[in-house]
Amino acid sequence: IAAVANIFLLIVFIHHIAMSIQADHVVSDVSSTLSKNLDTYFPEDGGEDSRVLSDEEVEGRRRGYLQKVDIGTLKDGYIQYIDYDALMAAAEDWGLLIDVRFRPGDHVVKGDRVLTVFSDEELADDAISMLQQIWIVGRTRTAYQDPEFSIHQMVEVALRALSPGINDPYTAMTCIDNLASAMCELTTVRFPSPHRFDGQGELRITADVLDFEGMLGAAFNQIRQNAEGSPSVIIRLMEALVTIGSFARNEEQRRAVRKHARMVLRSAERTIKEDSDLQDLKDRSALLLAGSQ
Repeated sequence: IAAVANIFLLIVFIHHIAMSIQADHVVSDVSSTLSKNLDTYFPEDGGEDSRVLSDEEVEGRRRGYLQKVDIGTLKDGYIQYIDYDALMAAAEDWGLLIDVRFRPGDHVVKGDRVLTVFSDEELADDAISMLQQIWIVGRTRTAYQDPEFSIHQMVEVALRALSPGINDPYTAMTCIDNLASAMCELTTVRFPSPHRFDGQGELRITADVLDFEGMLGAAFNQIRQNAEGSPSVIIRLMEALVTIGSFARNEEQRRAVRKHARMVLRSAERTIKEDSDLQDLKDRSALLLAGSQ
């Protein structure tokens, strides 16, 4: 009985492995993770203060402080987490303005300036030590505060599908479809402001934050660059941009989508030899680029 049971479990295990490594299954898993991460990183209410100051205003506030000190990381790796709540509390308690020069997902080397702190009094050593504990550096990227990481995972699947050794345009197009869904979702969220204020309206933190154009580039730049010579993938990429453009809610988003559409069109004009395929792409691009400069 035990032998029969073990054979049955082995068959189930082999079937599970065979199913889990199929391209459609992998893309579906990555897409689900991407959607969950975006829901976490971009809550429905927008999350952050939407106020944005000009560069001149920020620089004027910096000049209002007497001291300036750079705080660097103690080791190499990827920034996995930044505790902005603790950073804001420290800035309020000590009357600081803090520039955060990196964001989760960025690679840093030992000694890189992660924070620049402006203060009226010289920071004590224990305060500097505490601020150095605000972020976590690890050997790999994680998706917790880094929504681009999940996008890059999806892009990686598409790039491997487009490699000459695999040449699987169907999987690449499936990845493009899922990335388009994610970008359409991002047209509806409010991205974090780079400027964060305390309860009295005083600027306390300036941060390097994500924006829609950056996320769009992370999703489609590498695919476009590697899809040259594959008309079906380039046409699907243009279709995805047309779909995203129909969801765009402001001129900034529409401008970013049109920028990528023009890059796709120029790439197609260089690499697509068949006139019918190229005309098909131009017809689709006209839905997005008609009347734009």
